[in-house]
Amino acid sequence: MIQPAGRAASEGRRLDGRAAAAAIRAEVAAGVAAMAARSEPPPCLAAVLVGDDPASAVYVRNKLKACGETGLLSREHRLGAGAGRQELLGLLRSLNDDDAVDGILVQMPLPAGLDRREVIEAIDPAKDVDGFHPVNVGRLWSGGEGFVPCTPLGIVQLLDRSGVPLEGAEAVVLGRSEIVGKPMAALLLARHATVTVCHSRTPSLARIASRADLLVAAIGRPAFVTREFIKPGATVIDVGINQVGDEARARELFPHEPERAEQVRRRGYTLVGDVHPAHAAQRAGAWTPVPGGVGPLTVALLLSNTLKAARLRRASRRPQAEIP
Repeated sequence: MIQPAGRAASEGRRLDGRAAAAAIRAEVAAGVAAMAARSEPPPCLAAVLVGDDPASAVYVRNKLKACGETGLLSREHRLGAGAGRQELLGLLRSLNDDDAVDGILVQMPLPAGLDRREVIEAIDPAKDVDGFHPVNVGRLWSGGEGFVPCTPLGIVQLLDRSGVPLEGAEAVVLGRSEIVGKPMAALLLARHATVTVCHSRTPSLARIASRADLLVAAIGRPAFVTREFIKPGATVIDVGINQVGDEARARELFPHEPERAEQVRRRGYTLVGDVHPAHAAQRAGAWTPVPGGVGPLTVALLLSNTLKAARLRRASRRPQAEIP
């Protein structure tokens, strides 16, 4: 394998999330074009942003931009930080009833005083392209047809497209969140992996992780997963996105990437995942970098889920004989 300039010759294979995401986006664009060829309207995603959190605004803007790049329609609905429960739930009811809307996402986190669970449950499960509604969670665990949270679904897509076998693999998932950890475990079980889910109260965490053929880290602690967690030759998926603001720490984490310390000097931080990148490069057979690994896949699968929602909703309205 030819190593990129500046990398160590013994470094494990980097799994390219950007390339996989680009391929998924191209598939979505082709699906939207096929709808247009049948004189069908493009799928439409409605994004709801509550409050004035700058990071949330950027995330929504990026998602809507991605919609336009693949031919999807999008709508942005903004509610102020003072929006109340009834205003938000009323908006969701109107989007549920709007036949032109195929997918709905509510950007998290919500301002204080709004119940995240109540808001998620107010979304029509057929339009829940984030895959968080209890109906879709139940379908995932029972093997039914529904929507799966975008990040774990993107991870499985990346593994498949990278030729990483799942059947019979011993997998360890670090983190039990409803967004990543739990659905990741369900997806891996469905693919016949043997799955262990670890969390903050798991004793001997490194010992358990070091058994894994596939290690998925989603715990929100920068560079927490070090070499003793990683079985030599394992595939390591890093879901974390954290900031490191110390130049010396950046040089230690990225010994072959001097630009990382320069980023700290220039903008005050560089990004690191939950996995120590230098240790992953030394011990893993394949691993995802941060950035450029899992991150791009989340938006790509949101687009894919929106296309899927449109297909399912439209198929449900056709006479049975017309369904391809």
